[in-house]
Amino acid sequence: MIFPIAISLPIMTVERFGHQHEASIWTGSIELLGGGEVLVGLVVLLCSIVIPLFKLVGLLLITRGSTWLSHHHKASTYRLIEWAGRWGMLDVLLIALLVAWIKVGDLVEVSVGPAALAFTLCVLLSLVATSAFHPHAVWEDEAG
Repeated sequence: MIFPIAISLPIMTVERFGHQHEASIWTGSIELLGGGEVLVGLVVLLCSIVIPLFKLVGLLLITRGSTWLSHHHKASTYRLIEWAGRWGMLDVLLIALLVAWIKVGDLVEVSVGPAALAFTLCVLLSLVATSAFHPHAVWEDEAG
């Protein structure tokens, strides 16, 4: 429930020469892609939106999709979720580097928006859900 809020609310406000610009994770990644920063835009889009969404849907499929998902597909999905989890903080590092890059002395003011808290909660809850998930319990429940 927090994920749509985290990607749609402003994550940062940039004030430059008296003009303010708010950017959410979604609009920021689209603006980066549209502005020619394809690599940075793709990293933000993948690491902040696509991979977390894949993790959430994957965990739901593994736990709730027991009737139409085979053991092989559940195991493959779980391995992909584990692999994707390693890339979860790359976007946070990238945003920190972007803020440091655009902050030129006193000319640019960058402030944190309300989505920062929501996105932090999403990352923390995702880490807790992944670490608390016991994959053997899914197979044990089906066997019993």
